[in-house]
Amino acid sequence: NPRQGGVAPIPVCSFFSSASFHQTMSDAPELLPADVKPSHYDVKLKPNFDDFTFAGTVKISIEVVKETDTITLHATDIEISAAAVTLSDGTVVSTAPKGLISMTGSSKAKVHPAEGVLSFTDETATIHLASALKPGGKGVLELSFKGELNDKMCGFYRAKAQQNGKEWYMAVTQHEPTDCRRTMPCFDEPALKCTFDVTLVVGKDLTALSNMPIKSEAADGDVKVVSFDRTPLMSTYLLALVVGSLECVESQTPNGVKYRVYTLPGLTHQGAFALDVGMKVLDFFSDYFGEAYPLPKLDMVAIPDFSAGAMENWGLVTYRETALLVDDKTSPLVSKQRVAYVVAHELAHQWFGNLVTMTWWTDLWLNEGFATWVGNFAIDHFYKDWDIWTQFVSQYTNRALALDSLKSSHPIEVPVKKSSEVNEIFDEISYCKGAAVIMMITNYLGMDMFQAGIRAYLKKHKYANAKTADLWNALTEASGKDVAEFMGVWTKEVGYPVVSVSKGKGNTLTLSQERFLSNGESDTNCTWWVPVSVGGPG
Repeated sequence: NPRQGGVAPIPVCSFFSSASFHQTMSDAPELLPADVKPSHYDVKLKPNFDDFTFAGTVKISIEVVKETDTITLHATDIEISAAAVTLSDGTVVSTAPKGLISMTGSSKAKVHPAEGVLSFTDETATIHLASALKPGGKGVLELSFKGELNDKMCGFYRAKAQQNGKEWYMAVTQHEPTDCRRTMPCFDEPALKCTFDVTLVVGKDLTALSNMPIKSEAADGDVKVVSFDRTPLMSTYLLALVVGSLECVESQTPNGVKYRVYTLPGLTHQGAFALDVGMKVLDFFSDYFGEAYPLPKLDMVAIPDFSAGAMENWGLVTYRETALLVDDKTSPLVSKQRVAYVVAHELAHQWFGNLVTMTWWTDLWLNEGFATWVGNFAIDHFYKDWDIWTQFVSQYTNRALALDSLKSSHPIEVPVKKSSEVNEIFDEISYCKGAAVIMMITNYLGMDMFQAGIRAYLKKHKYANAKTADLWNALTEASGKDVAEFMGVWTKEVGYPVVSVSKGKGNTLTLSQERFLSNGESDTNCTWWVPVSVGGPG
């Protein structure tokens, strides 16, 4: 601002690098065949806590894109006992005659088809049909299956609860990044968004939760059949289920969203702080993003066995207990700050990740980097005395600088070829550097221009998928500045520069840059676009 010390920003380097990343054909992701496209799932699951198994059926509505006599989808660690395809005109397309069943790769799936050949490889199942499906045709693929309520905290798993010397179990899902295929056969890719109808058959005294509110509940002896409203279009990794003995504290936002925090029995008082934070932040984001939260309810559940800090399932967010529960009277401030931030982070995902989802895992940083920054932004809005942005520099920016100064670091945007590689990029570069880069963009564009771009991005891509380039385009249109030109190197290249300045004759300054490496080595293979402010007297 020239009115404050005569300081004006000068872009000293444009985006250019001979080492810039360009995706090659060999980097392209290995996706399912595009012969058929799913549009809807009708899934019914029955967990059994006696032998830690579950049984299920799924009816998948499909559209035939090109002629094929096979259907390939994902399936891991589940047994498929039957498969059938029924076309929209009622015609049943039989599976191929009985034959050998090949089981290779990492699927570990078992098949006992009444008829037909199902082959397995690399976490996929292929159904071989007796006759080809024609382009433009629509139908339903129905499969029966069963699996284990495993103890690995992925897929549909069992979580052990211990209270007052007693031990019991919950059934919980954790599907991100690629474990919905452990719960049911599905097209488990983020770009293949569908709607979901969910039915759970559970013990009559248990609480059953899913992404949407309960539509109907019917008793059947010792069990009850619980059906849920249909979801909006969403990716498979966001499908969520929770079954167990739970209690809740609840309220309703001014916008009419039913909000609940579920805990183990007797602990609801520890969920009151998270409920208060969540209520405020949900409405804050609805206003900031210019898009109302689209679901009629939001549940947050404390899970005793949970691998991550939390998971942003749409309408049913699951948490490690320490990331959701605090005693408002006795817990230290640091615990409250952690709960507040994690709640805000997961609620940010309800828009940035759930409403608009990355097309493929290469753009994971769009989900995590943005949610990290905007989660802190929301908490700073409500808790000014916490000095959030000082903590941000310490916890995120400095951590990113330390990691990115190592030769072993990687770019924010990492080409992901196979789904088995996804877990490797859920790291502090995606979260910390991603958030620091978002902070840098907001400082350069200004908060108003940045917000306008984010709103345009969400409006254009809601209920669909997007890439990093789509975000840059939205910010460019809002600000009039070519964001892709100067930000591309920050996401596609590893590292960051140290800028050196020397004074020459008169008013001449010479600036140079090179990558900063903690081991002292020199690396000049990349050139970053860096905004620099130069100030003079007056």
